Amino acid sequence: MCGIVGYVGPRQAAPLLLEGLRRLEYRGYDSAGLAVVAEDGTLHTVRRAGKLDRLEAAVEESPLSGTCGIGHTRWATHGPPTLENAHPHRSTDGTISLVHNGIIENAGVLRRKLESEGVVFTSDTDTEAVVHLVDRLWPEGGTLEEAVAAALRQVIGAYGIAVVSSRDPDKVVVARNGSPLLLGVGNGGEVLVGSDAAAVIAHTRNVVYLDDGDYAVLTPEGYRTYGLQQGPVRRKVHEVTWDLAAIEKGGYDHFMLKEIFEQPRTLEDVTRGRLLEEEGSARLGGITVSDGELLDIDRIVITACGTSWHSALIGEYMLEELARIPTKVEYASEFRYKNPVVDSKTLVIAVSQSGETADTLAALREAKQRGAKVMGIVNVVGSTIARETDFGVYLHAGPEIGVASTKAFTSQVAALALFTLYLARRRNLSVLEGRRIVKALQALPAQVEEILEQDEAIRELAEQYVDAPNFLYLGRGFQFPVALEGALKLKEVSYIHAEGYPAAEMKHGPIALIDEKMPVVFLAPKDPVYSKVVANIEEVKARAGQVIAVVNDGAAELEGKVDHFIRVPETHTALLPILTVIPLQLLAYHVAVLRGSDVDQPRNLAKSVTVE
Repeated sequence: MCGIVGYVGPRQAAPLLLEGLRRLEYRGYDSAGLAVVAEDGTLHTVRRAGKLDRLEAAVEESPLSGTCGIGHTRWATHGPPTLENAHPHRSTDGTISLVHNGIIENAGVLRRKLESEGVVFTSDTDTEAVVHLVDRLWPEGGTLEEAVAAALRQVIGAYGIAVVSSRDPDKVVVARNGSPLLLGVGNGGEVLVGSDAAAVIAHTRNVVYLDDGDYAVLTPEGYRTYGLQQGPVRRKVHEVTWDLAAIEKGGYDHFMLKEIFEQPRTLEDVTRGRLLEEEGSARLGGITVSDGELLDIDRIVITACGTSWHSALIGEYMLEELARIPTKVEYASEFRYKNPVVDSKTLVIAVSQSGETADTLAALREAKQRGAKVMGIVNVVGSTIARETDFGVYLHAGPEIGVASTKAFTSQVAALALFTLYLARRRNLSVLEGRRIVKALQALPAQVEEILEQDEAIRELAEQYVDAPNFLYLGRGFQFPVALEGALKLKEVSYIHAEGYPAAEMKHGPIALIDEKMPVVFLAPKDPVYSKVVANIEEVKARAGQVIAVVNDGAAELEGKVDHFIRVPETHTALLPILTVIPLQLLAYHVAVLRGSDVDQPRNLAKSVTVE
């Protein structure tokens, strides 16, 4: 959600800023802009509503020369995506430019105070209040960082900001509170800033993640980090382990398709070195608590948002079925505003691809405050959730660029399976059952490859339903969350209305929608509730619904009752969701492409939701 990039060093800033913004496009945006301090000390700002192509054309028409600057892609919150609301925002005299991710909660109060002092606002944004505040609080003879720190002490809310000024050239000041920001430490006196490592990876693998309440000063001599309340602080330098190729399409038409096809490898990566075949268990180096502390847990709460919430639901089924421990899944956005019943015997697991999801981060902080143990399952190394949880599991899925999550979902389910196995073997699970699960996990990458070979057949199926106005996805048991995820994928990228339901709940409302124009996708693998799903299929066919069934054997009982079969291999019931979701990802992708949708950047959506 929004993107920030900044640069100070010996090279021309504008091309590097544009390159960085291009790397951040996947986060979702509707306007973009740059500010560069020119070699003569003046500050030049260029902004455009719409996509980066328009900003690049404007910069090409009027080149920006200078070695210090900031850039931004905006996802509209306060005010529509217009030129006036695009970042960077400027002080009245044009000597300060500022970009901002997040939401300033007291912007209204600040705005009214500044207007009473004669400041004229030119945008609808909360951000503009901050740049005028920096201007007003700049001490006589002082520095940019002093003015920024003074302003931020009056700001309430979430922010990642970057600021430049012609009054204090060759300097970028950045700050973070609740919205991710990192420094890229380059060679030869250059320092970069980005809201994501993708913005800096072309130039350095060495990054410094800022903590909430930090600000940093970037100059050609290096960088300095401070806490708003405690003065100078030291932050660890991390090495980014993936390379530039990971954030490029690699010959695929879209990132979403590339990431669907990467799943055999990502499933192998999430399990590599973690499976103990003889013991029928898992080795998880990130679980730093003792077995005694784990066994003392009497309840688990998993908190997440969106696709991660669906993987959490599968985790709930796994933990209760195999580890026999009461588990509940909570929307993070609801958990943080409830009075949750958690204590020192509760384990709260936060699941997030980015590790920066605002609601999930707030939920885990609430849980910690109430004395619960907190665990993270995240993809991004060094992310805020990874740093603030007591222990956890990394997915090692590599960067996920497509807004609609695919490979992160299956990696999350696999990681939850690993943790379930780890916990269950310490509680009640037999070694024989543990070995069966280990072997099933080892077989997943090849089985996913087998499903991906049906890509062309699924594309042909998509052609038949590309104009359907609605879809219904139905499953039971472990397959119910897959139905939710399949429906979410379709609506995210194709804009077709789709709903996921427990199959038995169809009779309690959705059955009224079924007619000959309604495609109904059933998750119908041979599992303990298979016979019940067969009965639900009969009910749909009795009302002339079009049935697409995902099955894992010949499904002789369904011949003549199903319009289209999609077959997946057999595996352990708890791991079936990893296989049955793959065809639904492909179906959503192909329907969206056939409808002409922007698959990688669906309208109104952002990759990393860092504000409420």
